[in-house]
Amino acid sequence: MQKPKIRWHIVVFLAPAVLIYTAVMIFPLFNTLRLSLFREVDQVRVFVGLQNFKTLFGDPLWSEQFWNALGNNVWFFVIHMLVQNPIGIALAAILSHPRLRFSALYRSAIFVPTILSFVIVGFAWKLILSPIWGIAPSMLDAVGLKSLFSPWLGKEETALTTLALVSVWQFVGIPMMLIYAALLSIPQEILEAGEVDGITGMSAFWKIKLPLILPSIGIISILTFVANFNAFDLIYAAQGALAGPDFSTDILGTFLYRTFFGFQLQLGDPYMGSAIAGGMFAIILIGVCIYLFGIQTRIRRYQL
Repeated sequence: MQKPKIRWHIVVFLAPAVLIYTAVMIFPLFNTLRLSLFREVDQVRVFVGLQNFKTLFGDPLWSEQFWNALGNNVWFFVIHMLVQNPIGIALAAILSHPRLRFSALYRSAIFVPTILSFVIVGFAWKLILSPIWGIAPSMLDAVGLKSLFSPWLGKEETALTTLALVSVWQFVGIPMMLIYAALLSIPQEILEAGEVDGITGMSAFWKIKLPLILPSIGIISILTFVANFNAFDLIYAAQGALAGPDFSTDILGTFLYRTFFGFQLQLGDPYMGSAIAGGMFAIILIGVCIYLFGIQTRIRRYQL
């Protein structure tokens, strides 16, 4: 039997991307995990094994901050799953209708916030929602709803939810475009067969289109999970490294930043920061594995 030939042209074209990805992603990841196993004692790096993780989860000073940041991260993710992705699916279903006019204009307008800088979005929404010079109070007053206005970014109860909704506004275009592409890829013959059986309108979406785009929805869910547990920029731009008020918007990203690099009177601790990064990596890895297993199981059951 003749051995398969090695396609060297594929290796040549993939090598630069693999090398760059290894240099900027793989190597820093493993180096961070390695750093989490050390401590500095008398200005000397000492191997301590899992002691940093024991401190992170066992010391009340560290564990309280970690679980607070993790809980906020979970809520940040839940808001995106329950608000952003359903809205993205609904927008994609509407914009994919063949009789809708100016659909390209609507898609562009919805997707534009996605390409904006986090700093611009955070600062702009902080100005908009400001009770002193923001336009939100006057806009609500114009429609007779000024009594509903509140300094949402200044209250512990509403600050995190407000920032999550701002993030939804910015990134709803991503699930919309992915689902839109999935809907356009459905063969027209299937839809025409459904029309022959009297399945049209919303019934066609629930009975024909939705089952066919479930894999895309699963991928979007995974991307949402990974992106939200890596979130940092918007919180930092709007609320700063202290993630106020009183750490109510503190997530794992801001907690990692303060610990690793230090902030104000807090000195940076790269070893504990690496332990936090290791915890984030474990959470994301476990979460993605559970998502993949759950999504595959649901898709099989749905198809059966």
